[in-house]
Amino acid sequence: MSFEKKRLDITDRVTGRFSAGQMNLFFEKEQIGTMSFGHNGNQVSLKNGYEEENHSFFQYADVLSKQDEKYVDCDEENGWC
Repeated sequence: MSFEKKRLDITDRVTGRFSAGQMNLFFEKEQIGTMSFGHNGNQVSLKNGYEEENHSFFQYADVLSKQDEKYVDCDEENGWC
């Protein structure tokens, strides 16, 4: 199996909850960051692996590069066991 990093658009699955003057941002019940509001505009702070760009949220995730790819380790016998 081989994995590659993909940038996934998760904007429509991010929710927010106000608390202590800021909005806590969640993705699938996990807090991924905060958004605070000020005179200079909104400030977004996200955990590693998440990004905000042009009012959209993205997650960087490892995904299989080939869905049908199989790997068999048979002690260097070229896939034969």
